[in-house]
Amino acid sequence: MRVLVAMSGGVDSSVAAARLVAEGHEVTGVHLALNRNPELYRSGSRGCCSLEDSHDARRVADTLGIPFYVWDFSDRFHDDVVTDFVAEYAAGRTPNPCLRCNEKIKFAAVLERGVALGFDAVATGHYARLERSGDEALLRRAADAAKDQSYVLGVLTQEQLRRSLFPLYGTVKADVRAEAEALGLRVASKPDSHDICFISDGDTAGFLTRALGERPGAIVDTDGAVVGEHAGTHRFTVGQRRGLRLGVPATDGQPRYVLAIEPVTNTVTVGPHAGLAVTEIAGIRPTWAVADPRYGTWRGLVQVRAHGVPLPATIEADAAGVRITLDEPAFGIAPGQAAVTYDGDLVVGASTIAGAA
Repeated sequence: MRVLVAMSGGVDSSVAAARLVAEGHEVTGVHLALNRNPELYRSGSRGCCSLEDSHDARRVADTLGIPFYVWDFSDRFHDDVVTDFVAEYAAGRTPNPCLRCNEKIKFAAVLERGVALGFDAVATGHYARLERSGDEALLRRAADAAKDQSYVLGVLTQEQLRRSLFPLYGTVKADVRAEAEALGLRVASKPDSHDICFISDGDTAGFLTRALGERPGAIVDTDGAVVGEHAGTHRFTVGQRRGLRLGVPATDGQPRYVLAIEPVTNTVTVGPHAGLAVTEIAGIRPTWAVADPRYGTWRGLVQVRAHGVPLPATIEADAAGVRITLDEPAFGIAPGQAAVTYDGDLVVGASTIAGAA
């Protein structure tokens, strides 16, 4: 099989490539250049797309003896991921750029080009399991629960999953590092990447302010009383506690959290932690990881954050959207996040949270 491996320069994708080589596949490595100004990308352990990462990926490919290329997807990344990220925050929502990158870049643009070049599949270092059942590729949770990344892959379609490979599905992270060490790969002890790769200094609020400007407005409590001021609603997300700088203390002395963001009126509403509790979630733009959409009403699990706890729920879906009723209240669920639904450890589909109550 001709396999294209997306090599980030980290230990996971490096070991994924090594395993495919050992299995006898015809492997080619590709590193994705995603930023128009790569010198602004983070270095060291804080990013996944820096020049340093590109060099690390090339060294691994040389060690494995496989062809290696750098593909420039910076324009598409900017349009599909960065611009979307800014627009979502401007609209008072909280997006997940890594999920969007998987959906629009790694398993869309890369797969499209790879298939056009004659490759049979695209492989990554994600921790998730693919189970083949006839013509269907079933996406399941990885063996290492702490590293499971099925959530950020939940937006993938059957067409994409059938041409995907996740060689690390059954391995825990410590064993992946040990395997890289045994293979003589210099990235064996390289720290994991984290945060948002296109925000070089880690200051998300500052990045959004540079993109959207300042728009001062009021912070109000649940009664509508002004308790503070803000420099722009894009600096907040539902559930946020830090950085509110409220001038009026709560009457009960308890901390207050962001309960709602209204870009049209330019207000941020704050209140007690109990005000974050929701049991109903409405999802729009549903996608299905399974071959047949799971319409109707069924019992399952929903996950609303990359490392969140799966929540038991009753799920009702149709072509227009998904309605989720949680068994127990959950807190800090923000519009714009993805709600990924599961049947046990099987990923069923995903939708974008439009509202919660």
